[in-house]
Amino acid sequence: MLSVKDLSVIFQTRRGVVDAVRGVSFEVAKGEILGIVGESGSGKSVTSYALMRILDAGGMIKAGEATYSGIDLRRAAERDMRDIRGREISMIFQNPRAALNPIRKVGHQIEDVLHQHARATRQDARAKAIAAMEAVKIKDAEQRYNAYPFELSGGMCQRIVCAIALACDPRLLIADEPTTGLDITTQKAVMDLVRDLIRERAMSSILITHDLGLAAQYCDRLIVMKDGLIVEQGDPVQIFSRPQHPYSRKLVDATPRAGATVRDLLPADIRAPEPQIVASDKPLVEVRDLVKTYAGKSGAVHAVKGISFTVNQGQCVGLVGESGCGKSTTSEILVRLMDATSGEVFFDGEDIAQTPARGFARDPRRADIQMVFQDATDSLNPRHTARQAIAEPLRRLGRMRGAALGTRIEELAGLVGLPLPLLDRFPHQLSGGQKARVGIARAVALDPKFLILDEPTAALDVSIQAVVLNLLVDLRAKLGLSYLFVSHDLHVVRLLCDYVIVMKDGLIVEEGLAHHVMSDPQNPYTKSLIAAAPKPPERATPKDQLEAIDAQHATLHDKRAS
Repeated sequence: MLSVKDLSVIFQTRRGVVDAVRGVSFEVAKGEILGIVGESGSGKSVTSYALMRILDAGGMIKAGEATYSGIDLRRAAERDMRDIRGREISMIFQNPRAALNPIRKVGHQIEDVLHQHARATRQDARAKAIAAMEAVKIKDAEQRYNAYPFELSGGMCQRIVCAIALACDPRLLIADEPTTGLDITTQKAVMDLVRDLIRERAMSSILITHDLGLAAQYCDRLIVMKDGLIVEQGDPVQIFSRPQHPYSRKLVDATPRAGATVRDLLPADIRAPEPQIVASDKPLVEVRDLVKTYAGKSGAVHAVKGISFTVNQGQCVGLVGESGCGKSTTSEILVRLMDATSGEVFFDGEDIAQTPARGFARDPRRADIQMVFQDATDSLNPRHTARQAIAEPLRRLGRMRGAALGTRIEELAGLVGLPLPLLDRFPHQLSGGQKARVGIARAVALDPKFLILDEPTAALDVSIQAVVLNLLVDLRAKLGLSYLFVSHDLHVVRLLCDYVIVMKDGLIVEEGLAHHVMSDPQNPYTKSLIAAAPKPPERATPKDQLEAIDAQHATLHDKRAS
């Protein structure tokens, strides 16, 4: 269905020409799901944008061929490409909220695509748009038709984007990181939906992702890209169990999996002994009967419904659950960005919930409770350098100035492994992992006792995630920090946390030691979360690899003999 030969894409920048894709070749068969995996900057998305001819102004296809059902995509007229996009080849973009028009009803946005490709008239456009929403399993589609994107959850917005992409029955679907930022059950629901629709409609698909576990579960074949090149391709089980290229081995090793430790995610040459962390039995944070209620359009919305839990000194507690379960609301109350409706939050024996959130910024205890936010990019001021970002809490709360401030900033940069030359760069000049380090350095600048980590690695590549997780383990050992780790990635929670709390609909449905909850869950909801987590194939042991090589040699010998 799709044939790509020696595709090369370049970008003209102020610093010269950048080779984003270099001589990439692959094919997609009818009914096949091809996975393209690799880290940020490897050329995955640029390859798909080149196929769709939607590169940025500075980008151009330098060489190569791309043929779809006999049509030369590189040389087709723009008028023909407008017909091909959406009708023949469709795309699900990475950020569903950014892909949708925020001031236009989602039903009308589906109609726009139908009108563009003459698949609907004014009389039947609404009915076809609702049918497209029902096809992607959106409940109460007629009511959702008139909703705006900001009124829908992330998972629902992703379904709307899927409905737009599939409205004209395309034959090839390109899905670019379609589950980034979704909770684990929504991720499974979206991917199951995409896979089932591809099978039902006899379509083909290209799944672009940095989640190797997800790719292995849903793809028929994988391509591994690095620096614009394909370094390995083959069957998912083969790549996971016996990766041939060093880069593939690095990605497989960095993928969280059952039985691994946080140090196992790092390359062997930089792997240090894991520090011994001993948590105290003395409570640092005690939450008692915490309630948070909002005033909604159709009545009160109960976000948190009387939950109670404890975080001991030096302990890492995982808080897991789907979007909307109350995790983020609980976190914001604990860090005093939001007031509770009722309940108590004791920190070091004092009820900090009695101090209004508005006035807590000037409270002496503010320095002891800090937060690392989910999106490292959005949490940094784009007009401030990394140095200024780290300096802000030191100036405001630590009253530091002059040489002492500069010395402390450089100490923090060394603590989180941020090279000193990067301190004078702005956020857009830093990689995702470097921005995450800046956010962590800012959070620990005032030597807090309690750190709330809100999905700190959700959008990071697996190798960068491995480094950040190990950094968090080391900081916890060096500084004696206590963590509340908010996440929907159960594999990461298993690696990092001593204790796990599972939330659903504002309630705690299960809690206990991490290895007990993960290995023997008691609540049906916890079981469903664990079942929904992608399970990458097991990595082969050296003995297995030798046996496989012997078997290959034996097969080759038999062929030669015959």
